[in-house]
Amino acid sequence: MAASSNSSLSGSSVSSDPDDYQPPIWKSYLYQLQQEAPRPKRITCPQEMESRPKYYGREFHGMISREYADELLAGKEGAYLIRESQRQPGTHTLALSFGHQTLNYRLFYDGKHFVGEKRFESVHDLVTDALITLYIETKAAEYIAKMTTNPIYEHLGYTSLLKDKMVHRLSRGRTEPRRVTFQSDDRISSPVVRRSALKDTPEKLSSYEKIHNFKVHTFRGPHWCEYCANFMWGLIAQGVRCSDCGLNVHKQCSKLVPSDCQPDLRRIKKVYSCDLTTLVKAHNTTRPMVVDMCIREIELRGMKSEGLYRVSGFSEHIEDVRLAFDRDGEKADISASAYADINIIAGALKLYLRDLPIPVITFDLYSKFIQAAKLPNAESRLEAIHEELLQLPPAHYETLRYLMAHLKRVTTFEKYNLMNAENLGIVFGPTLMQPPEQNALTTLNDMRQQKLVVQLMIEHEDVLF
Repeated sequence: MAASSNSSLSGSSVSSDPDDYQPPIWKSYLYQLQQEAPRPKRITCPQEMESRPKYYGREFHGMISREYADELLAGKEGAYLIRESQRQPGTHTLALSFGHQTLNYRLFYDGKHFVGEKRFESVHDLVTDALITLYIETKAAEYIAKMTTNPIYEHLGYTSLLKDKMVHRLSRGRTEPRRVTFQSDDRISSPVVRRSALKDTPEKLSSYEKIHNFKVHTFRGPHWCEYCANFMWGLIAQGVRCSDCGLNVHKQCSKLVPSDCQPDLRRIKKVYSCDLTTLVKAHNTTRPMVVDMCIREIELRGMKSEGLYRVSGFSEHIEDVRLAFDRDGEKADISASAYADINIIAGALKLYLRDLPIPVITFDLYSKFIQAAKLPNAESRLEAIHEELLQLPPAHYETLRYLMAHLKRVTTFEKYNLMNAENLGIVFGPTLMQPPEQNALTTLNDMRQQKLVVQLMIEHEDVLF
């Protein structure tokens, strides 16, 4: 192995100026091992086997004993054959010579060949990948175990320059969640005593953290892990790639990568049904564009519309709006000239919120909000809801804050639109809150609490957010 390829990166440095950034040194040791791995050698059967399945070739030897297979493979590193099991007729075994012994694997076919998780188009490819993996894991077991201890991802600040710029831009104009202490105020006459004397406590400014959306990926040509700088070995499914930002890493390294995904707009294929945090980070906004644009349009021309948010627009036209956002993003035309009925825009906003893969009030906090709504004491309810709001991911919190401020303004036009906080709670409760188990009975039982949570957030928006 080349000494320079595997030397420590501790002497490397990175300038704070992006123009001076030097790419990391990729480590070639595992790549060299892959090049040295035994090549597959097919041991063919001298006679035609009538029992041979159509998806196997001449490497199929029929029902032969394990001992005879050992003889055929003896002394031929990388040699392989397929035999039918004598113990379980109808099942097949891949016999592979490696490390001066014969390894036997139960072989399956479902349109592709496999012995484990990976699926292959041909047995030859399966054996090639197996030999690479066996060879590298045999020769470099200790190296692999330690390869994540000095990652380039953090050591060289491999992605920090982009991340710092994005976080700085994203944080501008963002409202920081307030932790407040409620204190009774006798001047406020309300069924719910609002503790409106606020005591702010400093909260650490949260960045819009987002975990990477890693999926197993097959890389064409040599690829190196962007976390540990080591080669990603194998023929297929060598590692994982984040489908949102394109980060390529080993599967084992993916567990160590920080939650700092910076989605690439080119990889975001749609607006609706896209994770909320992913969308705002990809577009470098504090809230989803759909929320901003729809609310802006509704407040421009729909606040006095009777039954606003309760009356449904034509579903075909709402679907048109969805397609327009997916296709055109912030350039989508939702003006009165395109959609005269404001209920279409209101319906498109509700559809966006309803179709989020993770609701605005996240699955993990759902039960806590429901329990908060069940508290008998009005002040305790507000206190508990406020505490849970602070646990929301920043993008979810900001979206909910903005929406509640809008709905509060909707209620000021109640004499025209007939929509008070309770009515809006009925509409938005199941839209913003969904039980994680998607159980119809649970949803039915929780409807009263869902409505109450949203109603209280609207009525006490200025205190809770």
